[in-house]
Amino acid sequence: MLRKIVSCIPNTITLLNLLSGCAAIVFAFHHSERIGAFSGLEWGWIMIGAAALFDFCDGASARALRAYSAIGKELDSLSDLVSFGVAPAMLVLNLMQDYSSHPWLCYAAMFIPAMGALRLAKFNVDTTQTTSFRGLPIPANAIFWIGMCGWVQRYGYPGTAVMVIFIVLVSLAMVGNMRMFSLKFKNFDLRENFSRYVILLAAVAFVVFYGVSGFAWTILLYMLISMFTRRHAE
Repeated sequence: MLRKIVSCIPNTITLLNLLSGCAAIVFAFHHSERIGAFSGLEWGWIMIGAAALFDFCDGASARALRAYSAIGKELDSLSDLVSFGVAPAMLVLNLMQDYSSHPWLCYAAMFIPAMGALRLAKFNVDTTQTTSFRGLPIPANAIFWIGMCGWVQRYGYPGTAVMVIFIVLVSLAMVGNMRMFSLKFKNFDLRENFSRYVILLAAVAFVVFYGVSGFAWTILLYMLISMFTRRHAE
């Protein structure tokens, strides 16, 4: 009985990831409303952040408890699609509709979860993506869009055409073949984790100077460093 309870812990955490993503979607449709201390948009960011935390914890708990399962792997992908594909897309869609004079172009945001689903499907059948990734990981995609929404909130709307271009490029980055190093720390060795420490320190600096929009710059730097390290390795 105890073993069955323990084996359910990682999947329960994964479901919390999924529920956080669902909450973010709800807040996306109330993005301009004040809900308690934050706006709906900000609550959406918080919920996606909570989903990312649960996404990290479910894998860590599975390893610690040795509670791996095929169901857990599939459930993780389904939850990630909702929290890091659909949720940021709904934030982008609703925010664009506030500014765009071409409402139908705003639905380009649907391209985000479409490519996110394809990215996760490719990941699930690709046995080479254990210590590194092919294409932008879907959680990084969500972090980028949190930063982009923060940019719009702080600096103004860059234009629908610009937003659509970013949607297409970042979404295609998820299904591309560019090698991306994992951001997860297995230890704290400086040489082994140098690129990860650079990203971490850069994220802090970007957020300090640019607020939430700094997350978008962080992901762009992550892509740039991955591209550089891949070429250097070749």
